Amino acid sequence: MWLPWPPALALVVVLVAFVVASRGSADRHLTVARAFAGEIALILALYALWRYAGGISVMKVDHALDRGRAVWDLEQRLHLPSELALQRAVLGHPVLVQAANRYYAVMHVPTLIALLIWAFVWHRDRYPLVRNTLALVTGACLVIQLVPVAPPRMFPALGFVDTAHLYGQSVYGAVGTGISDQLSAMPSVHVAWAVLVGLAVVLFSTSRWRWLVVAHPVLTILVVAITANHWWLDGVVAVGLLVAAAALHVGVTRGMARWGRSARPQPVSETPVPALATSR
Repeated sequence: MWLPWPPALALVVVLVAFVVASRGSADRHLTVARAFAGEIALILALYALWRYAGGISVMKVDHALDRGRAVWDLEQRLHLPSELALQRAVLGHPVLVQAANRYYAVMHVPTLIALLIWAFVWHRDRYPLVRNTLALVTGACLVIQLVPVAPPRMFPALGFVDTAHLYGQSVYGAVGTGISDQLSAMPSVHVAWAVLVGLAVVLFSTSRWRWLVVAHPVLTILVVAITANHWWLDGVVAVGLLVAAAALHVGVTRGMARWGRSARPQPVSETPVPALATSR
């Protein structure tokens, strides 16, 4: 079970207090610790918001089911691949299904934490892009999730199976309890975070092994469908928000840089004064 939001928020308060209290020190080790503490506080605040938002987004279940069915109907009209066909292809292999359940429950947060630490330590100049994109896309997802949408596993009449419940691996309890809200399928934070991890590593790293990280977003997209926790469109919207968040960060950063250059006082060039002609 992941950390509930109240303890996470309490840790944020402690870390912020440390940052404020140590601000006057010039000690090198304390400066590094202060930087780490500030970033961890920000990430924990986002995490606490993510967990808390799941509790306030639970509204009328019937309307959530209506919206989920509307997503399914739209996918049929768009001729998207069938999540149901994918799940049925895997259901006969219990080991694969249980592995998918475990991947969905466990890999979501640790991979993101690993990315943030990696970017902060080895790619500090790119770290603000990762951090700010993460904050923007998570915030956008949470705002949209205030309108509840039921996931595929809540539609057994369509043939979907709640695979995590089937094998006793569910992270969800009753509606509105558990690790996250059950009615916040649209958009998929799982997909948004996983794609961020893959893109950041591929773009920032120079290692020839960096392409192996692409397996994480690919597996995540497959897993959320196999476990019937998300519709394909949940991931499509999430990736669109991720691209928009990154573009917004880049645009604002470049705009501020241009504004800073234009606001900087320009050196005054001294024009030589021509010598006055003397009459003879």
